Amino acid sequence: MPSTDMGKWAGRLLLVALACFALFFGFVTAGQRGGDNFFSNLTLTIPVLASAVAAVAGGITGVVARRRKDRSIVVKLAIFVGAVVVLWSAAEVAFPH
Repeated sequence: MPSTDMGKWAGRLLLVALACFALFFGFVTAGQRGGDNFFSNLTLTIPVLASAVAAVAGGITGVVARRRKDRSIVVKLAIFVGAVVVLWSAAEVAFPH
């Protein structure tokens, strides 16, 4: 478990990101579908954006916690998830489909 306050916040933000992502998939399973662009269906857009923001914030907070010598697996996982979200988002912008 995280030993610093920043490490605990990284874990909380990671949980928020995962919860928002699960909410998104719950809406998709319930029959919601996207439209022509990203903002066509706000029921799907808001949880995905909230998940991405929470994951990136958790990753940044995790990096700060690592600099304060917090070496817990929760902090490492928050950094990893934040980095994946940043790279995935950059790839979507650079190579739209």
